Amino acid sequence: MSHETKNQSQSGILANKTLWLIVGLAFFVVVGFILPTPQSLVEIIEEQGIAAKMIDWGIADDVVHAADKAMTVLGIIPMAIIFFATEAIPIGLTGILMPLLAYFLQLLPRGMIGKTFAGDAPLFLLGVLAMGVAVVDVGLHKRLATWILGWTKGFYMPIFVLCISMAVIGSFISAHAMCAFMTPVMMAVYFGVVSESSQGGRIDHDPNLAKFLLFALCFSLNVGGVGSPAAGGRNVIMMGFWQGYDVPMDFFTWMTYGFPMVPVLGLIVAVYMIVFFSRKLRYKNLTPGLSAMKEETRRMGAMKYEEYVTFAMLIIILGLWIFGDLGLGGPALLALIIPVIFRTTAWNKILGGISWDAWFMYCGALTLGALLKETGAAVWLAQSVMGILSYAGMSQGFGLWVGLSSFSGIMTNFMSDAGTTALLGPIVIPMGIMSGHVGEPWASGMAVAFATSFAHFLIVGTPNNAIVYGLGTYPDTGEKAIAPIDFIKYGFVLWVISLVVIWTLAFGVMFKMVGFPPDLLETARQVFEAGAADISGAAQGAAH
Repeated sequence: MSHETKNQSQSGILANKTLWLIVGLAFFVVVGFILPTPQSLVEIIEEQGIAAKMIDWGIADDVVHAADKAMTVLGIIPMAIIFFATEAIPIGLTGILMPLLAYFLQLLPRGMIGKTFAGDAPLFLLGVLAMGVAVVDVGLHKRLATWILGWTKGFYMPIFVLCISMAVIGSFISAHAMCAFMTPVMMAVYFGVVSESSQGGRIDHDPNLAKFLLFALCFSLNVGGVGSPAAGGRNVIMMGFWQGYDVPMDFFTWMTYGFPMVPVLGLIVAVYMIVFFSRKLRYKNLTPGLSAMKEETRRMGAMKYEEYVTFAMLIIILGLWIFGDLGLGGPALLALIIPVIFRTTAWNKILGGISWDAWFMYCGALTLGALLKETGAAVWLAQSVMGILSYAGMSQGFGLWVGLSSFSGIMTNFMSDAGTTALLGPIVIPMGIMSGHVGEPWASGMAVAFATSFAHFLIVGTPNNAIVYGLGTYPDTGEKAIAPIDFIKYGFVLWVISLVVIWTLAFGVMFKMVGFPPDLLETARQVFEAGAADISGAAQGAAH
């Protein structure tokens, strides 16, 4: 093997793009237009006021028509999964397909569709991708590698240090930013390893080693999301729901439940990756790559003007994310402007280095999330699952938490983690209160929020996945090191393992060890019952 780096995962039946295009379209047509609309879906969107909203928007004529729109959205889900996983059409084009369907099938108001495809989150990802380009262009990623991993040697030590440190760091600062900084580092270490082992001027690639390093980074940053409220908007959203029931949780209380799991999860990611890949790797010594990085950093000498400007840009953006009140998108866009104004990276180089395929893919995923939420399809799925849990005897305590975390873990691979939490929070908190467990509604809320950190098995699940896909390219050829199907191939088993960890460590150990405030349930129950009484009184007044 020389310069050939073509991803071998898209072989056999997966390589038949026409077949998967037909299969995806068939699912869309059958689910979206042929299967009868469940009466339960009609009832839910009517009771939730979703049908009235869609009628007011002018995209539905009556309740049944609104329910049919929701069925169309449910048909988009399997088609999108198939297209994203198999690349039946380019993933960026699959992303563009989401707003196109929303426009032409009138699934959302036109103005709303544009907002879903160009809101704060897409601008954030665009800026983060540009940030990665700027960091690589000035060589700052080499210094980052030396600072974080330069003292390690061999194979096992660098991987354990990487996974545990990234999980911990991802609990407190933007995991997406760290992913943008570290993805080029992983590819630089990889290239140093294969260059050292190659002869005759021809690079002898090891695609499995590239995947190993990229997924170790990505999955470690994903699992860090359980550690603290600073890890992501999903945690803050859930804390806001608790506040509404007069049972607020502070920052450090969250950490007492969640942070002890972070190094454990980072360790598990390392062990999982080693076990999963150990027999596939041709090179199991990362020392040449790390040594090459250190030597190259030494030859670079003292930090230069371009590096200082880029490093200052990173600090400014991180500071604005953590301490500012500007959202994520605005500060991230500075990565497009600062390098050009201060002449550290050329504008054309930034545009050429951004993975537009990954960006369009992520934008489309946001549109799909909005479709699920606004048409009532997501509420129907959630309440259907809750009904199944009750029927299966999982309506209280450990069984309820397992069911909620499993469902939210699945949903977060299709919707943003914040969107999943925002959707499920208003449903699961009353469920937890009615279950009568002393830990409610904190326990059910944490079950949902913790699991939304595990968007491992679909490329659209989190910006981390999109970033390693977009920036993880071979330095010599520019080809992608991973394919979308690889997320399912390597991420699904880890998703299951991650859930098992929170079931055992969080639900089985931390909930019991830390305990819950003695008046937690009663306080929340009083607010819940008062709200129910207000609603009942308002309904009776309207009837009279």
